[in-house]
Amino acid sequence: MQYAKLNSGANMPMVGIGTWTLKGDKCRESVRKALEVGYIHIDTAEAYDNQEQVALGIKDSGVERDKIFITSKVWKTNLRYDDTLEACDNTLKELQTDYLDLYLIHWPNDEIPMKETFRALTKLKDDGKVKDIGVSNFTIQHLEEAMSVTETAISVDQVKYHPYDNPNDLLEYCNENNIVVTAYSPFGKGDLFSDEELNKIAESHDKSLAQIILKWLIQKDIVVIPRSSSKDHLKANLDLFDWEISDDVVQKLENLT
Repeated sequence: MQYAKLNSGANMPMVGIGTWTLKGDKCRESVRKALEVGYIHIDTAEAYDNQEQVALGIKDSGVERDKIFITSKVWKTNLRYDDTLEACDNTLKELQTDYLDLYLIHWPNDEIPMKETFRALTKLKDDGKVKDIGVSNFTIQHLEEAMSVTETAISVDQVKYHPYDNPNDLLEYCNENNIVVTAYSPFGKGDLFSDEELNKIAESHDKSLAQIILKWLIQKDIVVIPRSSSKDHLKANLDLFDWEISDDVVQKLENLT
């Protein structure tokens, strides 16, 4: 496993399992299988309505809590100071844990001052309930505003990122400000699997299309959280660290946007 270094000094695994849309036993089993094949990073959110199943999957796996990096997110309607504190407590209860490794604002909300939300996130960090704080779906403008209202370091911006949605300007800005970018929906809505150009690239490397996309992102120092419930796919999506994509192929992927 490779890691991204967060502002707290913590190591964030470059590959995690995403759990968006996973519900019930399917979510529980996906988390269990992921941990059993070597994942140590799980991404969830209160809005996913699956945190209790994530906790059960962790329990089923037998992997100790301190070996796992857990990310969750507060929903955009819960960004008032007291609401954020309560939402985090509910998340900790559902996940059966005393702390989160990373807690994100899921979406910006123009109707609630960011300063109020970040005051709550800072308290959660000071109280030891979260190790690092961050955001999701924030643009450069959102990040500029956020950094102007808080002195607490923003560690992560989780955004949609794939070869046809490649916001390099945002990535550059985050790199300049010591903010790690995490890519959700790295395969789009699944439509990328039928893309002729991407499949040609994958065939030339004797890798799956999913592996090519994930490796491209990791080589850009972007954390990836692909979602899968198949054990074979989970294993393949983790098999990314003993090979490289050549510069010419990287350029092809960069030029698809």
